[in-house]
Amino acid sequence: MRSPLARAQGLGSAKVGAKHWWAQRVSAVALVPLTLWFLGAIIAHAGGDYATVIGWLKTPLASLAMIVLLLALFHHTALGLQVVVEDYLHSNVKFAAVIAVRLGCLALASAGIVATLRIAFSP
Repeated sequence: MRSPLARAQGLGSAKVGAKHWWAQRVSAVALVPLTLWFLGAIIAHAGGDYATVIGWLKTPLASLAMIVLLLALFHHTALGLQVVVEDYLHSNVKFAAVIAVRLGCLALASAGIVATLRIAFSP
């Protein structure tokens, strides 16, 4: 016979679940207006040529909003994929998979930010 406390020891909260949950919710809320802005901008520039879209992205507001969108998007993606990995991988590769997800999202976010900055600061 084990007490309820003995059964729960080692299985309880690691004290990071709430932080992860809040980060995922905050990034999701931030993505709503940013995604609407991005979709509106794409629709508004749908008939424009390459130079028009590049000219729009060179504006400080558009560049800043694009960078914030990329940061929120890939942070939210990393958080969501981490949950998927933790829930569905039950082997020793779980840690490596979480690191790979984080590095992949970091690489994609960095590439998007660098591309945005190159456009914004190109002559």
